[in-house]
Order: sequence, then structure tokens, then C-alpha cells
Amino acid sequence: MTPGPRRRPARLGPIAAGGALALASAVAFGMTTPLVQRAGRGAGPFATAALLYAGAALFSSWRRPDAPEPPLRAGDVPRLAAVSALGAVAAPVALAWGLQRTSGVTAALLLTLEGLFTVLLARALWAEPIGSRVALALVAMTGGGAMLVAHGRASSLEAGWGALAVVTATLGWAGDNVISRPLADRNPAAVVRFKGGLGAVASTALACAFRDAWPRWAAALALLACGAVGFGASLRLYLRAQRAIGAARTGSIFACAPFVGAAIAWAMGERPGGAVTFAAGALCATGVALHLTERHEHEHRHDAIEHEHAHRHDEGHHGHSHDSYPEGTHSHPHRHEAVTHAHPHGLDPHHRHRH
Repeated sequence: MTPGPRRRPARLGPIAAGGALALASAVAFGMTTPLVQRAGRGAGPFATAALLYAGAALFSSWRRPDAPEPPLRAGDVPRLAAVSALGAVAAPVALAWGLQRTSGVTAALLLTLEGLFTVLLARALWAEPIGSRVALALVAMTGGGAMLVAHGRASSLEAGWGALAVVTATLGWAGDNVISRPLADRNPAAVVRFKGGLGAVASTALACAFRDAWPRWAAALALLACGAVGFGASLRLYLRAQRAIGAARTGSIFACAPFVGAAIAWAMGERPGGAVTFAAGALCATGVALHLTERHEHEHRHDAIEHEHAHRHDEGHHGHSHDSYPEGTHSHPHRHEAVTHAHPHGLDPHHRHRH
């Protein structure tokens, strides 16, 4: 038996490392929001959603050398169906409908509410901890979103309904985020491929049933590209972040996405929304900053457990032996003995204890 690997020095704390993945996911999604609005003009919401998730499925079908990950299992199918219905059909259809009735800047900033809803649902379903810092962030983000909805309804009835449709989309994606938390420990490429494929098929069927208008070839290709980046690549990064820091914190950091979308919308020539938009943006930015600067450390107990997930042998929780130690990340069933200790941690598979 070969000696175990040396433990490498940590460069980022666990929340910061997971947060970096969530930020990358947010940028990938946020940059596509105003582009979807432009490319989807004249197209029906079901047709738009079908092209977006077809792009995501195609992206995840592209073969590349990934680290070994636990595969999907038959018991995951009901959960995959639920998250596909919420996140790959209902939410993108609501977003596509709302984007045609409100400004790209307002819609992009309203997407911040996805983080709020995700935190609340994660607390309710998974008992993920919410401290005073997270509570303050929620207040700031809720205030910003409420200001935008009120401003949209005051400017025109159609803009108000458009804003409410975008809020509905954020609620659908929040439900998707929280229900999918156990799927974060599976192969993210397989999850995205299944979800994107099912969403594309369901949305195409609905588009045909409701006789949705389809975009021209150039716009359709643009929507496929937006789906590959904003839904395919973004979701894979999101699942990896969720595995590291949990559903609530990943959703909260993902709230950066609207600011990326708003900045691109402004760069594309859309007029800023005035004082109300900037004030709402400042409140949302405050909430995001509070999340990103959080530190979580306390004494906690690990019960003895046998499970399978992607892991390394230089991060302090995997001391089991191998006949020949694999390099880097790998996956196989393994056992942990009970231990009690204290160190900074996120909400990875070993730190989902109650608080």
C-alpha cells in the first residue's frame, strides 16, 4: 500500500471557494438575460424556453474529460422530473413572457429575488442555517425587489404584469434550486443533460400545442447559444457550488447575476431605470456583499457514515486508504468514522448538520 497524499495548503476558505463557483455561475447566467430579450422578440415563450434548454442539453452532451462523479440513479428520476418542470419549463416560460413586457434592466434586477426565495425555501425544507448577516441580506434584497415591482406597476399596467411574471420565474427557479440539492452530489453534466433535454421536449410540445411563433434562424441560433452558456454552463457551476456551500448560500451569491445582466443591458443602449432602479440595485448589492463576507466556524460532530461522492484526499475529511492513491478528485463508496472537531466549513456533504 502506498503512503497517503500530503495535504495541500488551503488557498480559499470553504465558503469563498464555493462562492467563486456560484459567482461564475451568476456571470454566465446574468450576461444572457438581455440577450434573450433581444433574440426572443417576436417568439412565443414556450418556443423561447425550448431553444434555451435545447442549448443547455447540447452543451452538456459535448464530451470532455471530467473528473469521475457519482452517476444518476433510478431513484433520482422523480426529483429530476420535478426540477425540470419547475426550472426548465415553468420558470423560463414566465421569464420569456415577462421579458417582452418590461425593461431588460428591471427584469435583470428582479432576478435577484431568486436568491431570497432560495434562502427561505432552503431554510424551510433543509433547515439550512440563517444567521443575522443572512437575515439582513434578505431584508435588503426584498426591499430592492419590492421597489422595482411597485415602480413597474406605477409606470404601466403591462410593465407591472411583466415584472410579476419575472418574479414568478424567480420563485420557480428557487423551488428548482432547493429541490435539486441532493442532485448536487451527482454528476452535474448528467443532471443538466437530463433537465435540459426534458425541458426542451416539454416546451416544444407546449409551443406546438399553443401555436407559438418561432424565431428566425439567426435568432434561434442566438437563443441556443444563450441556453448553452446561461443555462448549461451556469447550471453545472451552480450544482458544484451548491455541493460545497448548500442551496441557500449558493442562491444568495447567485443574486449577482442580475447586476451583470443590467450592466450589459445598459451597454447595449437601454436607458437606466432612474433613481428607483439605482436605489433598488444598491439594496440588492448590499445583500450580496453581506453573503459574500460570511464566515462559518464552530465545533461540530461527524457521525459514522458510508456514502459516495466526488472527493480528494488532501482536504482533511477523507483519510481512507487505497492500494494506489488516485490523483485529484475521484468517486467511490467510502466510510467515515465518527469525529468531533472545529474548523471553517460550508455546507458540503460532510457539513449538513443541524444548527
